[in-house]
Amino acid sequence: MRARLVTLCLAAAVSAAFAFSQNLQPYAGHEQREIKALSAEEIDHYRTGQGMGFGLAAELNHYPGPKHVLELAKDLGLTDLQSAKTREIYDRMHAETVRLGERFLEKERALDRLFAEGKVDQASLGKSIRENAALQGEIRIAHLKAHLETRALMTPAQIAKYDVLRGYGEGTPHAHDPSHHHGN
Repeated sequence: MRARLVTLCLAAAVSAAFAFSQNLQPYAGHEQREIKALSAEEIDHYRTGQGMGFGLAAELNHYPGPKHVLELAKDLGLTDLQSAKTREIYDRMHAETVRLGERFLEKERALDRLFAEGKVDQASLGKSIRENAALQGEIRIAHLKAHLETRALMTPAQIAKYDVLRGYGEGTPHAHDPSHHHGN
């Protein structure tokens, strides 16, 4: 019994020590990253214009995203004109977010270099962060604007079906809003 108790205590101590060391080293390995503040996945998403959740305010409030509308075009019963216009919206948004994403990554690299080279000061830090935040804001605007434009092309029934197909549930509150204007 005593041996069992000692074993349990040792196991608990080792587990606690491991958890403690993980808390002290949450960024271990990050110093090897291309850009220290961004994961490889985040860098890839900025480079390829992926949404990264920038459109969620729209997506989850009945403003479909053009990429997913195109993926679901057949199920949504899009007309040829709706599909063509949605493709234009997506292509424009994608080109813009890739361009802005590359600029954002350049600015993040520059911020990383300021710290790595010990050249950061109050002025350069503030300037860099403001520029990066502005670029992220522009990326988000591009994504949300595309949702807004896409919704304007769709009927209330298509929006309701989109929400269901995307897993947002049936009977969405604004799906049949008579004030919603749409084009075919």
